[in-house]
Amino acid sequence: MSLRGDQDGAGGDLSATEDLPRALRFIQRDWLSCNQLVLLEADGATLIDSGYVKNATETVRLVGAALAGNGNTAGARDVQGNRPVPLARVINTHLHSDHCGGNAALAAAFGCELMVPESSAAAVAAWDEEALTYKATGQRCARFVATGTIAAGETFRAANAEWIAHAAPGHDPESLIFHCPELGVLVSADALWEHGFGVIFPELAGESGFAEEYAVLELIEALAPRIVIPGHGSAFTDAAGAIARARSRLAAMASDPARHARSALKVLVKYRLLDYERETEAAMIAELSGASVMAASAVVLGIDPAAALMRTIDELVAQGQLRRDGDWLLNV
Repeated sequence: MSLRGDQDGAGGDLSATEDLPRALRFIQRDWLSCNQLVLLEADGATLIDSGYVKNATETVRLVGAALAGNGNTAGARDVQGNRPVPLARVINTHLHSDHCGGNAALAAAFGCELMVPESSAAAVAAWDEEALTYKATGQRCARFVATGTIAAGETFRAANAEWIAHAAPGHDPESLIFHCPELGVLVSADALWEHGFGVIFPELAGESGFAEEYAVLELIEALAPRIVIPGHGSAFTDAAGAIARARSRLAAMASDPARHARSALKVLVKYRLLDYERETEAAMIAELSGASVMAASAVVLGIDPAAALMRTIDELVAQGQLRRDGDWLLNV
């Protein structure tokens, strides 16, 4: 069962369904930005993930609305509506651009702390855009300063309950997921969606990732969450069904690495156009051919990066995901 409100057409859907505890506010985004979850407490709220930099202003508005308990003000009140409540902190599941691109804007707007996975802290401090994957994928992220870290096995309190951080390698070696046994809620990031999971990036570079994703699915199965808040798409209650679909998809990709590489290229090129909306084909190929994730995907396919990108663009145009207008590529 999906838990889904009506999309508002502005890149976000603020949902407080009866299936979620009252102190939780789920913000469903489009595919450029990840979803967010606001965990309300009288003395300060916690936000999980912050979306893509292009949508940072909208993220600030949506988070303000979630803090206020309605959709038309950036004021903040506690769950009883008695007094203003600050946004105390943002906690990132991982640092792909669609999960932390709003960090800087939220810190500026709310004065909140920014907590990142401990294993990514050094890359953030040095602002190593290759290690953080922004250069590697041809994406953008506004620089931010982490004020704290969280590691697998650690806990934090939010929404008057205890949350446990679990390691979730596969999609990203540094990724965490957050589980609250008391509430039966799992923030699964890109380890599990209702119909899939994120690209298994380590496999594109010749490193292990499929086995790690299998293990994460087993972990989620053992946790048996009542409600899953994924990084993208609707929140859902049928974790068992989602896990079964994910295992089937993962088995298909593990048996055919070229299929996984082709899928990754489509995701990354489409994402690029979601961001830029229009770009000349020559400019895109020239820039992305040098991005390490694109180059690694091309190696798996046994062709050069420019050829891999041209073929990917042709396939996306044929599928109606992109449109050519002279020399320009336009998002559809």
